[in-house]
Order: sequence, then C-alpha cells, then structure tokens
Amino acid sequence: MAAAETLLEARGLQAWYGAAQILYDVDLQVGRGEVVALMGRNGAGKSTTLKALMGMLAKRRGQITFRGEDISSAEPHRAARLGLGFVPEDRRVFTDLTVVENLEVGRQPPRSWRDGTPAPLWTPERLFRLFPNLGEMPQRPGGRMSGGEQQMLTVARTLMGNPFLVLLDEPSEGVAPVIVEQMAQMILELKSQGVSILLSEQNMHFAALVSDRAYVLEKGQIRFQGSMAALEADEEVRRAYLSV
Repeated sequence: MAAAETLLEARGLQAWYGAAQILYDVDLQVGRGEVVALMGRNGAGKSTTLKALMGMLAKRRGQITFRGEDISSAEPHRAARLGLGFVPEDRRVFTDLTVVENLEVGRQPPRSWRDGTPAPLWTPERLFRLFPNLGEMPQRPGGRMSGGEQQMLTVARTLMGNPFLVLLDEPSEGVAPVIVEQMAQMILELKSQGVSILLSEQNMHFAALVSDRAYVLEKGQIRFQGSMAALEADEEVRRAYLSV
C-alpha cells in the first residue's frame, strides 16, 4: 500500500459561521489507506473542520487539495464526485425511503487509483456483509430504524459513492456500546480495503482502536499532531485538551 501518497491536504484552513471565526490556520493531511483522528472537546472545531474540507460552509479560506486537485472553493457535490465522502453527525437518512433506496441515492460509478488499480467498489450486497444489521432490514424505512442503525446506513450510503477518503463525524457519539464496537470493526475493514478515513472523535479509547495518527484541536487551532501512540503516551496533552 502506497501509504506515502497524500490524498487530502489542508493548508491555512480558516472558517467562519457568520461573523464568528471558528478555525484558525489549520494544517492537516491524510495519506492513502490511513485512518486519522481529529480530536478535541465539544466546540473545539472538529465538525467545522470536516464541513470546511467538504465545502459545506459559506465562508472558508485556505488551500485544500484532494488527490492533487484544488478543491479550496469547490461545492460539496464536486468534492463528492472526486471521491471525497462525508458522513454527517446528524445522519440525514431519508426517513421515507427504505434501506435499499437510501443506498441507491448514494451510488456513483467505479473508481481507479492513479496507477490504474481499481479502488474499492461497494454494492448493497457487499455492504450488507459489512453491516449485517442492515442486511436484515433491506426494506425498512429509514425513519423506523434506531439511531445506531441509521448511523450505519449513513456510512453505507456514503460508501455507495466508492470514496477514496471518508470524512466521518463523531461515529461513536450517542450510540450503544455494541454499535460503537461494530463501528470500530467497520473502520478497520475499510482501512484494510485501502479506504482512508478522517474522523472527528472525542472518545480516546475508540480513536486509539482505529487510528494511525491524530490531530488535537482546541479553539479552532491544532495543538498536537503525531502518532496515536504518541498521543496515548502524552498525558499532559490529553489532560489539557481532551479531558472533560
């Protein structure tokens, strides 16, 4: 696996909600086949960072490149067509559509890496193997699913776009421990398939299970970057920026 190949890079990323500046000169990158955790307390700017990378904020500045293309001012649909996936924290499933219909909404054509090798290709059948819960309810409307099931459906719908990289917002937030465990297994499975993931997360234990590297945000600025092992070993950083 060409781990050195940078898929996503942000330089000097700034973002605002109205007149309030939330991000200040954030630099980060994610390599091919890598899982990177974006950590911090509530309000640190994690979700804002993912939305800014995806082009979902009206006001952002800085340079963002994805697979060598400048997407600094790209609309979200263009980023998605290039193979950047986004799983929002609030799930946003189509409540009146069935599981299968929700998946079809996300379908995009197959993709290939620059060297011509095919990128992971996702089908409903393959996703039902990855998410057995969904496989048991293909005709259930999205509105009649538990929060954890909706979370899985949102991830699965994003994967139907065959993304090279997935922005995953707070996957362990507010779901049952058994679902958190399945989420961790899912992320490791995606990584083994060559999919890169940038996840925003507060749960240190969960992040340590799945992540190679970490960035720690506080008040919209990067306060730490390094390997997950280095973060686990740095009690001072964890106490200053992650403990509640």
